[in-house]
Amino acid sequence: MWFEIAVVSTIFAVGNILFGHFEEGTPKWRRILKLVLFVAVGVGVSSWLGRAWFWALLGAMLVPVLVIHAWWLPSKGVNGWTGEPKARYYELRGWRLPGEK
Repeated sequence: MWFEIAVVSTIFAVGNILFGHFEEGTPKWRRILKLVLFVAVGVGVSSWLGRAWFWALLGAMLVPVLVIHAWWLPSKGVNGWTGEPKARYYELRGWRLPGEK
């Protein structure tokens, strides 16, 4: 199980380093809960179904990411790679721009 925890935690660490600025309005508790849930699901799938199903789960989790970034965000007028225009991205997330009242 340590391997699955390491893989999921590494994905989250790299994701937070490279893409954390897209989550600046998300409460810290939600970000921690997301990590805990993904680790729990990954370890659960691996222990009950095997490591091959763990890798299949990781691959399947790419599908929503691709749909959101390649189709949904652009359909809402936001670049799926850069999150620009920032005002539109913040509006979709329900956040206020810094300095906005």
